[in-house]
Amino acid sequence: MNDHTTTVSASVIEKIRQAVGPQGVLTAAADLDPYVVDWRGVYRGTTAAVVRPANTAEVAAVMKICAETCTPVVPQGGNTGMCGASIPSAGGGEIVLALARMNRVLEVDPLNNTLTAEAGCVLAAIQQAAADADRLFPLSLGAEGSCQIGGNLSTNAGGINVLRYGNTRDLVLGLEVVLPDGRIWKGLRGLRKDNTGYDLKHLFIGAEGTLGIITAATLKLFPRPAANATAWMAVRDPEAALQLLALMRRHCNDRITAFELISRHSLELVWQHIPGTRDPIGEPHPWYVLTELADAGDESALRADLERALETALNKELVVDAVIAENHTQAQALWHLRESIPEGVRQAPAMVYRHDIAVAVGRIPEFIREAQAALEARFPDVQLICFGHLGDGNLHYNAYLPDRLRSDAAARDAHDVTETVYDIVQQYGGSFSAEHGIGLSKVAELARYKSPVELDLMRTVKHALDPQGLLNPGKVL
Repeated sequence: MNDHTTTVSASVIEKIRQAVGPQGVLTAAADLDPYVVDWRGVYRGTTAAVVRPANTAEVAAVMKICAETCTPVVPQGGNTGMCGASIPSAGGGEIVLALARMNRVLEVDPLNNTLTAEAGCVLAAIQQAAADADRLFPLSLGAEGSCQIGGNLSTNAGGINVLRYGNTRDLVLGLEVVLPDGRIWKGLRGLRKDNTGYDLKHLFIGAEGTLGIITAATLKLFPRPAANATAWMAVRDPEAALQLLALMRRHCNDRITAFELISRHSLELVWQHIPGTRDPIGEPHPWYVLTELADAGDESALRADLERALETALNKELVVDAVIAENHTQAQALWHLRESIPEGVRQAPAMVYRHDIAVAVGRIPEFIREAQAALEARFPDVQLICFGHLGDGNLHYNAYLPDRLRSDAAARDAHDVTETVYDIVQQYGGSFSAEHGIGLSKVAELARYKSPVELDLMRTVKHALDPQGLLNPGKVL
């Protein structure tokens, strides 16, 4: 990581203050603190100023000042990321550019099924604006009450509905971006077909703020489902879960919006650390599946289809036990269990090594078996905290080591567990970062597992757009 140890000068901060107004610059230590530490408490940096522009013109003015003075900038959305991409370095030589004040929904077009919003809009607010227009914005993840759409775009967030609707990248039609030199690319187009050259928006989606600062986006909307049905099922192993997915696809087609695989160890941390949570099924089982169907038709008919699929699965012994949510409140309670797993893991005192991986869907059971065997051979006390989106091959394959404490710096810095998992991911032709990005935490892995050609192409793009290396230095590359 580039550690810019030269503190940002008072004159630069004053120029920025003149550009955005006094309310747009924070310099008091107490005000800065929430912006320099990630939500897990793993990464902490320092900065002389947090800049909070109110509009795109102010972002552009700030970037022009920073380009002229060679001042590095760390763009920040809701700061809910898992890899430290939005945290400044320890040297204090960067400013943090936080976009929370740019939080307007600019337009909702129900006929074109689009919504245009500023980058600081909280994801839940965008979901609600779509719902108010009787539409659906399907991106959904545990942090949706605090994460911002600019951060979702910059990390190409996944979430629970990728199976039906795709990643964030698939939900974007246009972007507005401020470039490192302060120029503005106005690409807010609501077109589904535009073959006029390079599709530039895809350079910035998933780039983690290293190529430009996303200030607004035009997003795809979908018809709002009139019916939902949710089930929690116990299965004997991941192979049964995979067969269950195939069976449900035959019975329910593309009405499956989510299909989550969850190990019991994941849930035990939730029940231990998250008040008000309980086991939906009385008897313990090693693995569970949480699935949801959505349709434009009648809810009773959708539930009947789910019941028929579940009955077939029980007869084939793919499912051991199950509950179907009777109403929206019960469905929310089931999803609360799934979405509380990261918080349960965060509160555990022992060390949890997190791995956001993807392999081909059909190879997931084989991967889980091989990776678990390799981990248990090296770390006999390891517990598997495995959960994630079986339908698209993305698992949060975490290893919990009770004999290593989170407070132990040597345990935090150890790479033995991670390398064991990632080497197997590589053998399976998978990805070591399916939806969380690279940030700070996976820079070494990117260098280790990406080919020289890929890395060279990435550096070429970075240098072309940000030749001074001002945007989010030390992240990704």
